[in-house]
Amino acid sequence: MNDRRKKKEGGAASFFGEFATRTSQAAGRASAFVLAALVVVVWAVTGPLFGYSDTWQLIINTGTTIVTFLMVFLIQNSHNRHSAAM
Repeated sequence: MNDRRKKKEGGAASFFGEFATRTSQAAGRASAFVLAALVVVVWAVTGPLFGYSDTWQLIINTGTTIVTFLMVFLIQNSHNRHSAAM
């Protein structure tokens, strides 16, 4: 990113850029994968406790949808920064 663009970027854009950078770094760690796998295992183990109900299924569906939706923006931001650096 050139200096002129950095100077113009402020407020929300600057905050999002920093947030996206830190979040993408955290999401790329092995510990993030282990945490996600652990959540799925805990969800699966609790299935019998909730009788595999619609609500039980809705919990994992809603969670994965929200995470996927937010990750699209982080991936796009990372791609934009990578393209700008080249």
